[in-house]
Amino acid sequence: MKKNMQGFTLIELMIVIAILGILLAIAIPAYQDYLARARAAEGLNMAAPAKLAVSESILSHPSNTAPADATAAGYTPATSTYVASIGISNGRITVTTQNTGCATNPVFQLDPTYNNGKVAWTCTATQGDACAPASCR
Repeated sequence: MKKNMQGFTLIELMIVIAILGILLAIAIPAYQDYLARARAAEGLNMAAPAKLAVSESILSHPSNTAPADATAAGYTPATSTYVASIGISNGRITVTTQNTGCATNPVFQLDPTYNNGKVAWTCTATQGDACAPASCR
């Protein structure tokens, strides 16, 4: 009786490893880009309390004017691993990021617009717009 051998040959295993190497060579840079964009987007997430403070200040002020600074808005700035600072000046919120992995760390400006009892926000990336989320490009 002849015994059937089972398993893969060395060449088959080498082909599979070569294919995996090619896929990883494509996937790793794309993943690094995704991570950098996610780190930059944290700045906008951390700006949400500042947006709320400015919006409440505008809506509660009789003449609907923007607060002069973070103290006037009743906001205490916060930082994190990827957010260097969040500042408020005449209602404009400036978010400065750090350690994002982008070529240039993004800086976002959020500008409020008051209209018919609502505050709308416009986001622009003043620096590092390649890593900016779609809402700030």
